[in-house]
Amino acid sequence: MGKLDGKVAWVTGAGSGIGEAAALAIAEEGATLVLTGRREQPLKELADRITKSGGKASVEAADLTDAAAVDGIVQRIAAKFSRLDLLVNNAGVNIAERSWKQISAEGVDKLVHGNLTSAFYCARAVLPMMRSQGGGQMIHTSSMSGRNVSPLAGPGYIASKHAVVAMSHSINVEECINGIRSTVVCPGEVNTPILKNRPNPLSDKDLARMLRPEDCGDLIRYIACLPPNVTMNEVWITPTWNRGYVAALERRPL
Repeated sequence: MGKLDGKVAWVTGAGSGIGEAAALAIAEEGATLVLTGRREQPLKELADRITKSGGKASVEAADLTDAAAVDGIVQRIAAKFSRLDLLVNNAGVNIAERSWKQISAEGVDKLVHGNLTSAFYCARAVLPMMRSQGGGQMIHTSSMSGRNVSPLAGPGYIASKHAVVAMSHSINVEECINGIRSTVVCPGEVNTPILKNRPNPLSDKDLARMLRPEDCGDLIRYIACLPPNVTMNEVWITPTWNRGYVAALERRPL
């Protein structure tokens, strides 16, 4: 018997990386999964893996920067399950042309809509159902770039991920009286497909030292299994070999 038996969870950005790992971990705890991402085929393959392992999963492919599409998914979840216990708000993007010298208006739009607007739409859409059922939980994927400013991630990504942190805390401020809990997870470097958008290629050695998606998935599972009286407001998870720290040490020896 899993700790999430009878619960319904909606995982966004589930087609790869942290979202995929979180969906698998949550399914192991018995939750029924609704999987969302832009690409339908990876979601179907993930749903098949979950069902073949004895779990339950369905697919809702969508562009989460479309508010009507988000609302439609939540309406179908309500019609099918009559509840939603957990939102893993994980969808996100970055771009290669990310510095102030390079970024275009289209790049700004892609980053803000892909990282912040989509997360806001999802949180906003599920709140009425969570209020009516007397509680619910949201876990949002931000980034260490949502807590630190450096040249690496680019200003658009940094600003949008800082906003996700603030969004999550604001949910707790207003919705704690309704039994709704919100956690923001701030990972350091994770070896996921989004790294392909880095302007500078990473070595196999660098990639091997990073977090794995499964590390973040296990953390998300832990948070999802906390009792209703407990809110983990924010958590950082980073590689032990932290390239940012190492670079600082190399510039300024102790």
